[in-house]
Amino acid sequence: MFHNSGKLLFFLGKADRLRITVWLFSLTVITIAVPLAFGNLYPTQAERDVMAQTLSNPALTAMVGPVNFETYTIGTMTAHEMVLLTALVVGLMNILFVNRHTRVEEEEGLLELVRSLPTGKGANMMAVFLHILFINLLLVLLISVGLGVLGIESMGWNGSMLYGMVLGGSGIFFAGITAISAQLADNARTSFGIAFAVLMIAYLVRAVGDVSAETLSWFSPLHLSSQAEVYGANHWWTILPLFGVGILLFAVAGYMASLRDLDAGLLRSRAGKTTASSFLGTPTGLALRLQRTGIISWGIAMLLLGASYGSILGDLETFFEGNEILQQMLAGESSASFTEQFLSLLIVVIALIATIPALMSMLKLYKEEKSHRVDLLYAHPLSRFQFFASHLSIAAVQGLVMFLLAFAGLWMAGVAVMTEPFSFLTIVGAGMAYYPALLVMVGVTVLLIGFFPEKSGWVWAYLLYAFIVLYFGGLFEFPEWMEYLSPFGYVPELPNEDMTWLPLILLSMVALVMVTIGFRGYKRRDLQG
Repeated sequence: MFHNSGKLLFFLGKADRLRITVWLFSLTVITIAVPLAFGNLYPTQAERDVMAQTLSNPALTAMVGPVNFETYTIGTMTAHEMVLLTALVVGLMNILFVNRHTRVEEEEGLLELVRSLPTGKGANMMAVFLHILFINLLLVLLISVGLGVLGIESMGWNGSMLYGMVLGGSGIFFAGITAISAQLADNARTSFGIAFAVLMIAYLVRAVGDVSAETLSWFSPLHLSSQAEVYGANHWWTILPLFGVGILLFAVAGYMASLRDLDAGLLRSRAGKTTASSFLGTPTGLALRLQRTGIISWGIAMLLLGASYGSILGDLETFFEGNEILQQMLAGESSASFTEQFLSLLIVVIALIATIPALMSMLKLYKEEKSHRVDLLYAHPLSRFQFFASHLSIAAVQGLVMFLLAFAGLWMAGVAVMTEPFSFLTIVGAGMAYYPALLVMVGVTVLLIGFFPEKSGWVWAYLLYAFIVLYFGGLFEFPEWMEYLSPFGYVPELPNEDMTWLPLILLSMVALVMVTIGFRGYKRRDLQG
């Protein structure tokens, strides 16, 4: 049943060594840096108590959870503001890893190759489970030791270990969810969509429950991260459901895998039409049809994301007064109001998130090539330019649509909660200023696909760098030149700053040059296999 699962585990570790390093290094560095920053910004207990009071705002409670601590120390402040959001990221990390080594590899024919060797039918699932368990336990070790050795008085080893275990347990839980979705769906897109939807629903259910009905919060596994009260009461029992249910889900997934055929899913796909439409017969129509579910899902997500951020645009002036950490994350020296400064921060965060589906759409070009499905298309009278242009146009238009949906949601929610709301053109115009930066990111992706296709995934690291520098730059006092290593750093922060068109024109030209050079490389190189 599990014959040679050990060898498969070794191969998984070797294939993921770089991804594991990047993920764990990023999570550990950010986690350790936050309490150090808090210690400098809030050296006295009185300042921390003021911070605790401001975070009792319903909007912030929905984002990071309720304040359940009697004494708001550096440790409890770190746990309250970081554990939930970090658990969300860890959940996403595990979803990507499990989906990659189950449904993606099965879709690409790799699992069929493994099955042709002397391996048990359950060997791959066992190897994936052990692989995920190793990654999360390594994360637990790095986080726990990293926080413990800081030597901060309120951050003892007991709380530091629980901090890491909560993150590891959250990862195992959502890894188990993904293992189940990989058995239900018959393709990688649907499998990822199901698992990601569960993650987002868990966050939204917890947010609504924490604000209005605590009973509802218990239906979300993410609620356990705040109930753990890390560096406070330290409730260790909260990790048992996370690890226990996660392991149980993997066991159920293994049983489900034994019931289905290779390349099939337990949920049948709907039968398609007997004849294709004329539009579906074009490269753009086919690419759009394959990405339809993802585009719709991301569109709904971006609308909800914009609306959720817009819902906190109420009486922010009072909220920001005396809140030094949030003031430092903003422009600081600007004469604009705190609401305008905070709005500019929200807009850049939304722009960065809205860039993700556009990059995914562009990377689909290489994914189709790597899986050999593009060979069937090139067997017909189809030029590389037509295939390339279909994915590029979808990526560009999709990015534009995501921007419009997100910022429209931001404006609509802002109108509902603000006495003097911003105009539609102010918010959407400020957001659309980042569209040339999105095109540059698409251009970087095209360059990688054209010349270094195996390294095209590195664009995600570049986007993560942009997020860290732009979001945490003010908090950690990063030098200004680090912002300019990202295309988003050149965009004027509207409505906090005056509009300047030159950077946007230059970014658009750079994007055009990158796409042109990248296409030439794609046109001249051999197809990848």
